[in-house]
This record gives sequence, C-alpha cells and structure tokens, in this order.
Amino acid sequence: MNGFDLSPAEVEARDLARRLAEDVLRPVARAADEERRFPADAVRELARHGLLGMGLPTEHGGLGWDAMQTTLAFEELGRADQSVRGFLTVHCSLVSQCLAGAASGEQKREWLPRLASGEVFGAYALTEREAGSDAGAISTRAVREAGGWRIHGEKVWITNGLSAGLFLVMATVDPALRHKGVTAFLVRGDAPGLRRERIPHVELGHRASEHAVLTFDGVQVRESDVVGEVGKGFAVAMGGLDHGRLGVAAGAVGTLQACLDAVTSFARTRRQFGKRIADFQMVQERVADLSCDTDAARLLTWRAARMAVRGEPRTREVSQAKLFATEAACRWASESVLLLGSRGCSNETDVERHLRDAQALRVYEGTSLIQRIVIAREILGREEKHG
Repeated sequence: MNGFDLSPAEVEARDLARRLAEDVLRPVARAADEERRFPADAVRELARHGLLGMGLPTEHGGLGWDAMQTTLAFEELGRADQSVRGFLTVHCSLVSQCLAGAASGEQKREWLPRLASGEVFGAYALTEREAGSDAGAISTRAVREAGGWRIHGEKVWITNGLSAGLFLVMATVDPALRHKGVTAFLVRGDAPGLRRERIPHVELGHRASEHAVLTFDGVQVRESDVVGEVGKGFAVAMGGLDHGRLGVAAGAVGTLQACLDAVTSFARTRRQFGKRIADFQMVQERVADLSCDTDAARLLTWRAARMAVRGEPRTREVSQAKLFATEAACRWASESVLLLGSRGCSNETDVERHLRDAQALRVYEGTSLIQRIVIAREILGREEKHG
C-alpha cells in the first residue's frame, strides 16, 4: 500500500461518515445555520453510530479509529456541515483524544466512556479576550486551596460551550511564569460558579455551533482534576491543538470537495449564449484549478494523518495541511459563489454557507498567520542564545 491508498477499514470509516453526512446532517444543515440552532437530534444520531467516540480506544467505548480514519470522517462531515464537523473536532480531538493521551487512568475511566457514548459533550476552554494563539498570556487563574483549586476568570468563543458536560480548562497558577504556569483542569458542566452564555454577536459562519462565553467565579476543582502535572498544561494544550488542526484541515478539504461538486453540477446544466457554461474556457480553467487545489489539500492532510498513525513528529506537516487547505477553501468558496451567479448569493445553494464557514477555518485552532510562524520555525529553527 502506498501513502494514498485506503485500507478496507479506512474505506469503511469514510463510507459510514459519508452516509451519515448525507442522510443525517445535510437535510438539516441549512435550517440549523439559518436559525443559529445546534442540531442536537442529528448529533445524537451520530452518537448512536459511535462517531462521538471515533478516535477513542474500544476499551473506553470508542470505535478505535486511528488518525487516518478520523481524518476521512471529518472530511465527509465537513462536506455537508462545518458546524457539526466543528463540534466533533472539539469533542473528539481537542477533548477526548487529548484526555486519552494525557489524563490519568482514573480520569480516563470516569470520562472517556461518557464522552464516547455522547452522554456528555466535551469543550476545550483555552481562548480569552486577550489570549488566543499566545497561550502563555492567559489570565484565568487557579488558586490552590485545601484539597484542590479555585478557578477564577473568563473564556470566550468556546465551541460546545452551552451543552458541554465536561470542560478541559487551561488556567495559570502564576501569570508571571507564563507558559510554565499553565495547568489543565477538568471542570464539570454543573460545577457551582460556572456561568455560560452565548456570545452576544452573530457569527459570520458556523452559526449552528454553540460559541459561548464562560465565567469561572471561584469554581472548585479537586486535586485529581488536574490533567497531567501542575505547570505542564501548555504541553497538554498544544497536544490537543495538533489533533484539532488536523480535523480543521480535513474539514476544509470537505468544503473544497463540496464546492467542486456544486460547480461541476451547475456548469454541466447551466446554459448561456446557446451552450453549457462548462464549455467556456474561463469556467474550465477554474474547475481545473479547483480540482488541483482540492487534491493538493487532501494529499497534504492525508500525509499528516499517516504520520500521526505512525506516531511520527508532524507539527510542520499538520500546520502545512491546515494552512493550505483552509486558505484554498476560502478562495474557492468565493469563486464558487461567482460561478453560480445569483444562485450563489443566497442560501438557495450551499455555497453561500460554505463561503461564510470557510472564513472561520482560517482562524480556529490557530490562524493562518500562526500556522506560517509554526512552519517557518520548524524549518529555520530558533537562534541559540549564549551567555
């Protein structure tokens, strides 16, 4: 098998996700976006088929899928609905897989089966008003007390924040320590002192997702709710982002494929000046370039996924996949609106939603600017300081 052939298990995972995307997500995606409504019934159906535990080991109730299988699933789900794909990337990658790698045995036994079944949804609470890509600048504070900690602070733009039953929260035990003070905590959704509300403004895209402001007013957590070690939360957070960025890249490939499908179908049937617009060379040029970028984004993403399966370091490759795929998705969603003309300018077709949703893909889990910094540093290294 070369790096681009799919095994029978991978085909099975892709086909399951494709069927659920078409039968469960696509029929409700447009209305959910229009109404800014989280499609809870559709998500429960995905849970019934095991997708909320797709990347978790079978001993914890998951499907036992590897990074390639989950990547294929995120592509198919993103092709139909980025809001639900975003929900699953946070729940499955940023929370569940992060805990599978960093949590204690007791934490895994308590939470992973519940996350896998969909009994509880997971949310990843890192972003603050003045701290996003600079995770060392977070101001949410964890203060030690007898038997545990008290958390004070605020998080913003937290996906799944309204429905989540478990939060993976990054807080600092000492702001002066910056990255070395960041610690990861598990916070229950019903914890006293935790308040959540939907962000006050209407999102550009991903409108069927839940984006929340979280307030921690002296939320009490146990010593056993620390994930990993005190002061080692930055590594936990970055490990989660490696999983999440791959999911975003795969979702962007799904958007590219959806745009290619829409443009191809429209070009074959739309007639102007006595012939199909598919027969005009400017249209053919755009279809050819869209096809090339779709395949290039897919292959970059698959390469990163294959490296994850093999357990190889892949920070640069994941960032390359996310950067290229998300930038291409934005570019071609815009071109797709142009090619569909008036039909692309409303939610009569899905390309209008793809155009809006694609913009956030460049921001989630590290902006395109941050991905360029990551890639360049991986290539160039850092200057050694002496003395």
